[in-house]
Amino acid sequence: MGKSLHIIAFDMPYPADYGGAIDIYYKIKALSALGVAIKLHVFLYDGKTASTHLESLCEKVFYYERRRFKNPFTGDVPYIVATRADEALLINLCKDNDPILFEGLHSTAFLSSKKLVGRLKIVRTHNVEHDYYKSLEEAESSFFKKYFFRIESERLRRYEGILSHADLIMPISPKDTRYYRSIFDKVVYLPAFHTSDKVEIADGKGDFVLYHGNLGIGENNKAALFLVHEVFPHLSMPCIIAGNHPTRQLQVAAESLPNVTLISGISSEDILKKVQQAQVNILVTFQSTGIKLKLLNALHKGRFCVANTEMVEETGLESLCSVADDAKGLIAATKDCWEKHFTSENIAERQKLLEQQFSNLSGAGLIASYL
Repeated sequence: MGKSLHIIAFDMPYPADYGGAIDIYYKIKALSALGVAIKLHVFLYDGKTASTHLESLCEKVFYYERRRFKNPFTGDVPYIVATRADEALLINLCKDNDPILFEGLHSTAFLSSKKLVGRLKIVRTHNVEHDYYKSLEEAESSFFKKYFFRIESERLRRYEGILSHADLIMPISPKDTRYYRSIFDKVVYLPAFHTSDKVEIADGKGDFVLYHGNLGIGENNKAALFLVHEVFPHLSMPCIIAGNHPTRQLQVAAESLPNVTLISGISSEDILKKVQQAQVNILVTFQSTGIKLKLLNALHKGRFCVANTEMVEETGLESLCSVADDAKGLIAATKDCWEKHFTSENIAERQKLLEQQFSNLSGAGLIASYL
């Protein structure tokens, strides 16, 4: 008899248009390819709707409306957990005895339920969430958002002990794995799932430098503003910032530079095309949490990658990037990569390392080995 698995997704994973959704969707796709029968539980919000594509990959898909509270500042349970505590989910989980994969701390409202005692319970952690929310607070300028992120970080720190009810914790990065191993037993590193089955790098040279990301997220806005103010003015080549929901501040800053183009209202497929067309993908973050899937995308599809330490630290991918940590170093590294051709040796090095460490099918096989 084949293996079966419940997966609780904290968000609609398709279309896979940001890091968390990408990890979940390509995990589902790889597990399905291995013949695992998936019962998927999805929380819908922000106008998202049911997906016939997901239903084609899974045995069954259950949908739940994520509840929003008028006052997100009250209560001891983290808001990201409390808004997904739907009793219908617990009822559906109890219809059989199959293993359960909880995606993120967000989905763990019933992890300690007595009704699930004896079930194999795996938690995929996408971040050390209290650290992630602390960094969101630091990157945010709105007082109310800043205050919410601070409160949520404190709640998540207290709530984290719920993970003692998991049979297995599978963090997304080596750094997170080390953190969770310092607190819990049965922690196994599961590399990030991503969009690329193989390295697909275009021939020839690109004719622009690219930064991409969801620009509505404070961390990405901060990185884009840093590049516009400190790096791009000192480059003569065309520079593109691609991503949705740019702030007015970023729009104004980009418009002031003749060599910078800001592209918004762009699909994830078109962003990946830009990644492939660029001569240099510049990858900057001031938040070293989890692993940045934009880094994996750039390494699978793009030519040269220039990154700072926070982007690549403890990913095992440092050797594939030119690493610099201040504006002067990023400028010099970008200029150096601009003059080079990406060679067959460069591609071979990428293929070897990425296929060893970040194969979606290998990751799915690791999960299936515990079922």
